[in-house]
Parts: sequence; structure tokens; C-alpha cells
Amino acid sequence: MIKIWGKIMKNNKIVKDAVVTSNLDTAYQDNLKACINELCNKFDIQKPYWLPTNLEEYNKRNKTIFNYHNFMEEIDFDRFVIEELDIEK
Repeated sequence: MIKIWGKIMKNNKIVKDAVVTSNLDTAYQDNLKACINELCNKFDIQKPYWLPTNLEEYNKRNKTIFNYHNFMEEIDFDRFVIEELDIEK
């Protein structure tokens, strides 16, 4: 199970945020992709492209920031941040 906190930031302020979980019986990447897809649908934004820096940052800190470099279309926010949260057991 994975729990992801997503935030849309504009001018260093959170304008939208949500926490989503995924409990698929498949690989970690599939659960992460499902969470990102759900967040993008909730925020009504396109899905970001993962660049090598995003992958490196997420693997080190369980957090990454997507900006205009990660989107094909123009965006009306500064950053889309995802962060994995600890699951309480």
C-alpha cells in the first residue's frame, strides 16, 4: 500500500492538495502511477513527464517536484509536488 500527498503550488502557497492511496496487488511503480493519475484527475491537470532529476529526487527523498518542464501544455501553477507519506500500522 502506498499513500501520496499531492500539492499544487502557486506563488509559494498551496492552492490545492489531496492525499490518495493505492493498494494494488502489483508492483510499487503501478501503485505510484495509480496515485499520480488519481491526483491529476482530482486537480484537473495533465499527467507530468518524469525526468531523470525527478526519479533521482523521488528515490532519495520519497518526494519530487514537477514544474513547467514536466508538462507539454502550459500550466497555471508553479509546481506540482508529490510526497510519499508513512503508513501507520
